[in-house]
Amino acid sequence: MSRIAKLPVKLPQGVNATIAAGAVTVKGARGALTLPIADGVKVAQKDQALLVSVAEGQATNERVAAAGAARANLANMVTGVTRGFERKLELVGVGYRAAVQGKTLNLTLGFSHPVNFPVPEGISIETPSQTEIVVKGTDRQKVGQVAAVIRGYRPPEPYKGKGVRYSGEKIVMKEGKKK
Repeated sequence: MSRIAKLPVKLPQGVNATIAAGAVTVKGARGALTLPIADGVKVAQKDQALLVSVAEGQATNERVAAAGAARANLANMVTGVTRGFERKLELVGVGYRAAVQGKTLNLTLGFSHPVNFPVPEGISIETPSQTEIVVKGTDRQKVGQVAAVIRGYRPPEPYKGKGVRYSGEKIVMKEGKKK
């Protein structure tokens, strides 16, 4: 079996897990998340931990990989309902700005028109300054996807480095024209 799947997922105080047919629901202080479980993967609760395993006699490479992925996703769900996840973005460029108005993120990215991004359910977006965006939520995949969509409006270009980038992202700069 997968080395990752063998590790138990510890449930901290205030976090409850409900195992139903084909799905696991984790509830905590920040909300509830549900994960569908693949065929041939079993999830059991023992004390304050979730144990993931492959059903007996069904250990194929795909099911072992699915068990490892299920365990990693369950661990991310527990972290999400206790602490949450966040992704920071920076806007680099003259006149590049971001502002949140209600459930819409308004971006000025050097186009002839402003970009209006509707904030999805379960995600909160903050702008501490005009050039910073913080995406927060309980679902790690959704937070990363929303940050990637925002970055995709104007990815950093390699000559001047202008665009929307992740906080701490290093942009490999290209050399300009030579005379």
